[in-house]
Amino acid sequence: MLNDTPPSPSNQQGLDIRSTPREEMNLFPLDTFEYEFAGREIWIEFDIPEFTAICPFSDFPDFGRIELKYIPNKLCVELKSLKLYINSFRDVKIFHEHVVNLILEDFVAACDPLEAEIVGDYNVRGNIKTVVRASYKKP
Repeated sequence: MLNDTPPSPSNQQGLDIRSTPREEMNLFPLDTFEYEFAGREIWIEFDIPEFTAICPFSDFPDFGRIELKYIPNKLCVELKSLKLYINSFRDVKIFHEHVVNLILEDFVAACDPLEAEIVGDYNVRGNIKTVVRASYKKP
């Protein structure tokens, strides 16, 4: 007989994503460089097909694809720092929904884009497919 009661998420407590300093999560900082064509709106798109983080509920790895696109304002993200930033999630216990929001917040704080969109497209787990989207538009 199936037990419909989920296990207690005992490993969830203690990590409040919104108030935990990035250094405590060991996230690599995002570096930028000057966008020399300010005023010219272009979309820059990144496809990150091997994203990994840890599910705080089960302690199992979550795998997925992160798609990031943005219109730069005065700064562009430096690619190597983006790679190291994304790879630093491998040991972070974080929910799908929080990953996408956290990446968006960190990206906007670093680059101050005119617009940004992030999609977290996660591999099927437990017969459920999860896709999380977040966007930002400069006021």
